[in-house]
Amino acid sequence: MSRQNYWLGFIISLGILCLYVCINFPFQLGLDLRGGSQLTLEVKPTTEIIKISSDQIEAVKAVLDKRVNGLGVADSQLQTIGTNQLLLELPGEQDPSGAAKVLGETALLEFRVQKVGTNDSLKELQSLRSQVSRIIKILETSNNESLKINQLFKENNQIATLFKKYNLIIDDSSKSESFLLLRNEINKDIANLFESTSLTGKDLITAGRRQEQNMSDWEVTLSFSSEGGEKFADLTKSIAGTPRNLGIVIDGLSYSEASVGQQFKNAGITGGAATISGNFTAEEARNLEVQLRGGSLPLPVEIVQIKTIGPSLGAENVRLSLFSALTGLMLVGVFMIFVYRLAGFVSVMALSFYALFTLSIYAILPVTLTLPGIAGFILSIGMAVDANVLIFERLKEELIRGNTLIRSIDASFKNAFSSILDGHLTTLISCIALFYLGTGFVKGFAATLGIGVLLSLFTALTCTKSILKFLMSYKGLRRVGNFVNPNKISVPAVNIK
Repeated sequence: MSRQNYWLGFIISLGILCLYVCINFPFQLGLDLRGGSQLTLEVKPTTEIIKISSDQIEAVKAVLDKRVNGLGVADSQLQTIGTNQLLLELPGEQDPSGAAKVLGETALLEFRVQKVGTNDSLKELQSLRSQVSRIIKILETSNNESLKINQLFKENNQIATLFKKYNLIIDDSSKSESFLLLRNEINKDIANLFESTSLTGKDLITAGRRQEQNMSDWEVTLSFSSEGGEKFADLTKSIAGTPRNLGIVIDGLSYSEASVGQQFKNAGITGGAATISGNFTAEEARNLEVQLRGGSLPLPVEIVQIKTIGPSLGAENVRLSLFSALTGLMLVGVFMIFVYRLAGFVSVMALSFYALFTLSIYAILPVTLTLPGIAGFILSIGMAVDANVLIFERLKEELIRGNTLIRSIDASFKNAFSSILDGHLTTLISCIALFYLGTGFVKGFAATLGIGVLLSLFTALTCTKSILKFLMSYKGLRRVGNFVNPNKISVPAVNIK
């Protein structure tokens, strides 16, 4: 009996540790429980690629996955739907517009060289862009500067002419957006003054961002591969000391134009690094960094649907799920006590330990809990009960045959072991198949059910037996009537100990 007491002490200590984990480690909730955003993205064909293959979908998915990780949204999930769609879940993200913009843009990085004889046009466009950027800053920093903007329009007909030239309309409700569109058109015209080179975003290793010294603006830093570094050095060497500028163009828009000094005439700019200074805000620099670091999308992507689940609905799902789980556990406990008496009470205690162990594993790993995941947890409780049912039915059979109580307990665990193991293994095989072949919520269901199956095997064979043997150390509980109706026993046992 002392050995069983050691096991029981270990189980109780483990239970206390698991309770501490459940209290101090927050559970990781999925989109349907926590609230957040769900984006459906459709991969579009091009003139070169008419039919989209699974490999191309995976390539797009890999780029988007890097961008999502760069956004810093925790517990996000990206999965393939059908042949040309992707489903992205962003738990806790209630404003998906910013993420949608970053994910949907192609971010094609190019290094271009200024065309000969375009200096005057470039200076004029750069001057116009500076004026527009100044207006955008005024609009973004204060809403009380509308009079200053209107006055600027009266004094500068050139800005008003630009809106007409590009067929843009000033939206009074969102002037800053109108001016951002105008600046994009100017940047597009500037990019057309530059010719393409062999140096592109494919030669990029990584991108970062930092705040410019003594300024509030941010800049994006670039690091090239060894081949890209050589290309950059050759490119800067070819225009060093000339009036021609080096342009950094992203998605057809010029973000930065810089001259290369005479001192780089011999070797060009070496070191394999460059900087994009485009008067970026912190958010703009972060978004550009994410796009460049993730790489350019091999195929265009269109966001076809955006769904937002509020935190209140998520909290209601948590409440209903908890209520259903506790109700199910209570009903199972009532059934087990009614049918198996004292053994049923032991199974309830073992199930309580099982639930505690399982939840602590969810918190430590961590497992992202979703509604299907909770369903898997509740189903695993049924698996744990099933193991106890097999053991206690064997126990009743042994007692009805007239065997002693202690021998009947030992025999019931021994004889039920193979059936319990087979049942758990077959369920575990199904869980593994669902996890590796399924996606999204199916994986969550498989993960929670698989963990539950493994733990139920431990609790059924260890916790149940240890608790039962401990209770049998008390003489008042060592009665056959506590386990089975004495009238069903064909040959009463002489020694029930």
